Amino acid sequence: MLAVASLATVLTACGDDAEPGAEVTLLTHESFALPDSVFDTFRRETGLTLKVVRSGDAGQLASTVSLTPGSPKADAVFGIDNTFASRPIEAGALEPYASPMAANGAAEFAVPGSNNELTAVDRGDVCLNVDDSWYSDTGQQPPTSLRDLRDPKYAAQAALLDPGTSSPGMAFLLTTIGLFPNGWQDYWKSVTGGGATVVSGWEIAYNQLFSAGEGKGDKPIVLSYASSPAATAGTSAILDSCFRQVEYVGVLKGAKNSSGARKLVDFMLSPTVQAALPSAMYVYPVQKDTPLPDGWQQRAPVPTYTVSLPPQYIAQNRESWLEQWREAVGR
Repeated sequence: MLAVASLATVLTACGDDAEPGAEVTLLTHESFALPDSVFDTFRRETGLTLKVVRSGDAGQLASTVSLTPGSPKADAVFGIDNTFASRPIEAGALEPYASPMAANGAAEFAVPGSNNELTAVDRGDVCLNVDDSWYSDTGQQPPTSLRDLRDPKYAAQAALLDPGTSSPGMAFLLTTIGLFPNGWQDYWKSVTGGGATVVSGWEIAYNQLFSAGEGKGDKPIVLSYASSPAATAGTSAILDSCFRQVEYVGVLKGAKNSSGARKLVDFMLSPTVQAALPSAMYVYPVQKDTPLPDGWQQRAPVPTYTVSLPPQYIAQNRESWLEQWREAVGR
């Protein structure tokens, strides 16, 4: 996701009867989207007006929070993922809060070694997607593994993402590091040398280059999410290539309304929000027994195996890995 200018939106769920000052501000990324009816429920249950401030992608969000410890631009933050989680935690920019709601599933996705500074809300597993209709129409066999991209035939058919500018791009880089710890650089040399296209963000790759996307491009392989086939008929995800990307919510240290921020954390784990996440944001809920939309079990099953690296390990090696990646692909 590409960073764009931030904007502030006061959701229509506020109502005219909200008490003056009864407001909680949420800092989040540009892809945050939930139905107004969800926030109607939040307003009824808490009496709080929710003000949403959107700012860039997960990386920019983590940087913004990390650079303002104790002087936050909001009360709570949503959208920092596990590839960036250690940065705001180590900066002391988050207030620990153990939500009682987390015991029903969210706690299983807690940041290792943390003190409840961040609470898991959803997971969106990053992996390769394939346009099965394209392969059927052309009489070709689709790839079945990310390893197949070493074949120039498949490499030239792939649209991948720059890990330096894209959160899912970073997730895929981490996938290759996890799967090929002693040879991931050679993997990337092979894939890009074989003709893979690497672009700056998901919108370009999926909606312009992907043959099943809005732009009906010429690439039948794209880096996206395991849940994407639920929205795009005739596609499927290669489930051996997934990195578990978890998004978190947290209370910002120094928040003007820390009590309201804690109520928002609880609300993000409520059945109301968890059930709305798949249709609204194409991610999987973290709370147990949350129903998925019709067809998800068939078109977008949750991967049974995902690559996962500790956030602190990612933080310690991110810049070195990016430098090695640029050298490997000649960028």
